[in-house]
Amino acid sequence: MGCFSFLKVMMILFNLAIFLGGGTLLGVGIWVAVDGKSFLNIFGSASALQFVNVSYFLIVIGAILVLLGFLGCCGAQKESKCLLIMFFSLVLIIFIAEIAAAVVALVYTSLAENILQATVTPNLRNDYGKKPEVTQIWNLTMSQFKCCGLMNYTDFTDSYYTKQHNNLYPPFCCHNTTSQCTLAAVETSNIQGCFQQLLYDIRKNAGVVGGVAAGICALEIAAMVVSMYLYCHLDEK
Repeated sequence: MGCFSFLKVMMILFNLAIFLGGGTLLGVGIWVAVDGKSFLNIFGSASALQFVNVSYFLIVIGAILVLLGFLGCCGAQKESKCLLIMFFSLVLIIFIAEIAAAVVALVYTSLAENILQATVTPNLRNDYGKKPEVTQIWNLTMSQFKCCGLMNYTDFTDSYYTKQHNNLYPPFCCHNTTSQCTLAAVETSNIQGCFQQLLYDIRKNAGVVGGVAAGICALEIAAMVVSMYLYCHLDEK
């Protein structure tokens, strides 16, 4: 088997796996978006709520992977220069977007913080304690990360929750969960917000995160190199 044939087979198998994985994500995302109750009944409310809230994210990612796998698989199988160049272009766009997102995340952390404050904090302040899905996902987040609110306890000041609970804060905002979580108690506890805790965890596991990111980038570069190699050598067959 020549180099061209070997890379063609590997390209087909690799993108077939991407296509099937994307189809699975797309199917799960659509299922959760359309019939979330059945999903909750099967997998349980605590873990499933995270999927319910990212159903549209799963649909978008799944659709991109399905398109990517289709272009790569069919482009290699049919030896279509058009499909191969489309595959190359899509992977290149994703690669550039990932690099841009990484740069923004590293350089403009404060900007991301301001954007989150402007969008998430009002939702937390108005809907926590009122809407079960919002309350449960935040309870799960604050319980797992040992944090309070998005930035700190002030996210709950004059919120729907405090107004309905005699100015008491969620128990996650206090170290002593057996007593009432008053303003004085949260100020003494000084528990950090979930955004800061998330940043801390990312920095703490920077090696793992960097390794995964580097692996993904390497796969994307390899996919672009192989697709361009097949594209350039089709005329030589």
